[in-house]
Amino acid sequence: MNTTVVPPAAAPRPVADRTAVGHHLALPLFRSLSGTLAGHPYLKVVVDRFEDTWHLLDTAVHPFHVDYIATRVLGMQPAELDACLDAFNASVYMAPDRRFLLGVLSLHTDEDTDGRRRPFLVLETTEADTMDGPLLEEFYTFVRHRLDGRLPLLLKPANHGQEQALAPVSDIRVPRILSHELFGHRTRTPLNPGEAAGRLRHFRTTEEYTAASATLGGSDIIAMPCLPDDVPRVAGFINTAATTPLSHTNVLAAGWGIPNAIVRDLDRLIETESLDGGWVRYLVTEDDISLVPLAAATVPAAPARHRQRIRLRTPLLDDIAARPLRRLRLADQNRYGTKAANLGELHHVLDTRTADLTAFHGRPRPPRPDLYRHLAARLGMTQPAAPGELRSAAADFVTDTVSVPDGIALPFGLQHRFLRSSPALRKGIIRLKAALDRGAPEAVEPLCLRLQQLVRTTALPDEVAREIVRALPTGPAAGRRLVVRSSANAEDLPGFSAAGVYTSVTSVYGADQLLDAVREVWASLLSPRSVRLRHQAGISLDDTYMGVIVQPYLPAALGGVLVTCNPTKRSDFRNVCLNCSPGSPEAVVDGTGLPLQYLYNTVEGGGRTVALGSSGTDLPAATRERLAHLALAGRLLQSHFSAPDVDRPLDIEWLMTDQGAFHLVQIRPYAR
Repeated sequence: MNTTVVPPAAAPRPVADRTAVGHHLALPLFRSLSGTLAGHPYLKVVVDRFEDTWHLLDTAVHPFHVDYIATRVLGMQPAELDACLDAFNASVYMAPDRRFLLGVLSLHTDEDTDGRRRPFLVLETTEADTMDGPLLEEFYTFVRHRLDGRLPLLLKPANHGQEQALAPVSDIRVPRILSHELFGHRTRTPLNPGEAAGRLRHFRTTEEYTAASATLGGSDIIAMPCLPDDVPRVAGFINTAATTPLSHTNVLAAGWGIPNAIVRDLDRLIETESLDGGWVRYLVTEDDISLVPLAAATVPAAPARHRQRIRLRTPLLDDIAARPLRRLRLADQNRYGTKAANLGELHHVLDTRTADLTAFHGRPRPPRPDLYRHLAARLGMTQPAAPGELRSAAADFVTDTVSVPDGIALPFGLQHRFLRSSPALRKGIIRLKAALDRGAPEAVEPLCLRLQQLVRTTALPDEVAREIVRALPTGPAAGRRLVVRSSANAEDLPGFSAAGVYTSVTSVYGADQLLDAVREVWASLLSPRSVRLRHQAGISLDDTYMGVIVQPYLPAALGGVLVTCNPTKRSDFRNVCLNCSPGSPEAVVDGTGLPLQYLYNTVEGGGRTVALGSSGTDLPAATRERLAHLALAGRLLQSHFSAPDVDRPLDIEWLMTDQGAFHLVQIRPYAR
């Protein structure tokens, strides 16, 4: 039996084109022409203002508006369109006197006051469309008059600009629905694509999960309202309550290559299909989520676990000198850790303004040879811009938009000297390595916990303590609150992010607290979870070291995470995803609150609100515009930090002060 959580696409139809021109639209015609996207039937619409008619495109034959208009209405050859695609797009999506109005009709259902399901249609344009209020009203009115009058029609603004343009227009003349109202509370949402066969383990409470955590293994698919950050590596995740694609657990899912989705009605599915505890095949794609019960004969005898092999650069342990972050570069990651080296490199990029931050936009996106013209427009430049001018403008834009808090980096050598100073620590590490080598998981956890306690309580050698205390600010900054962060050589790596695995201490004052905080960060390298995850990835305990970053605390009005991709649609090269909540970024990544979620188009421009999270209200328009600048800055930094594969996205933690200044506190690869 196949339990399909999101309805599958319609079965293939004959290739005969059934595009309709000038017809009034009722549900039977809609269904005959529509395709399916994210579980909803949809239909592409072209309004020809000159001819006072509309075209209802057969989705199976005409997947793109512009191809249909160019070849079927205007008689162009495909090669002609390819040669002038950007100009043609501008004529249909941005020209105020445009001939064509392009959009999508999608079919949805809700419940009336009597609990009966009723269908309604939603009309929207593409996210890059710049229709103003009168043009949107004209588009809506044209379509409304050609629909079955029994079908309600709502207009969904495609971006923040359209929301503002519609503000003066009466919602009686143009009924509307916002994106977060339509999709923010969806029953099912893909988070990370993947496929797995495993045992479905459903926990309705954290207590149920905790009681069974010792029995969880690599062949399990865990389903619960909010997955804990210390979840072990398993076959798949299912969230039965809303979460964000940028949570630590979804970053882990992406890094491990396992499926993850929100399925709010899993209780009903489990009850009707008797899935709990049974073997299922779990598939998550961009548009579909399915759980297929497996017959006993098809259950794998011993499910194979994907085993990453992560290679670390040889750690350099001879140096114990603390250094300002500003003096570090990427090459220092084997001495001060990946996080510190990345932040040092970011300082260098901002200080020198010499890095090429245009490479992502220079990559061919067929049929376009590059996206330089779009980048020039985003930077407010007159087109065409010479390459040198574009690079300079991009560097200036990023430097004017973001900064990095100053700080001090403590090297691996300090931790190494500390471990060598204690016979008890050396013996404990030898025992832990032996337990890992002989595959004795029951012995690993108590050994780790004992080692962590030893790290917290063992006295520091004088030379180590002196070097740590040197990281304290002096002068006017003395006595300020500090943040102490991890910077291991086994984190922030392609294929091994270690998101949420190591400890940060966010409230530190004075020398004594600083020494304790550094030991707490060092101890997190030996936590049972971090040891287990590294061992599964083939990272030896002998090769793993912890550096430490000490920075002044910055109070945040807003904080969050930006990934330079669309996590739920990896083929989307236009959009970046940004999540934020009032206060520090931790509220976003640890899943304690639901953040506001945005998508920002870094090619044609514009942004849209995906979900309001726990806030309930959207940010002011001026703040959303500032976030658009942050999104573009993140995309530009991708060109440098992801080289030579400039399509590899970044994961950036950031905060915004009360004065509106953006500070980046972490930058690392985001798993694809």
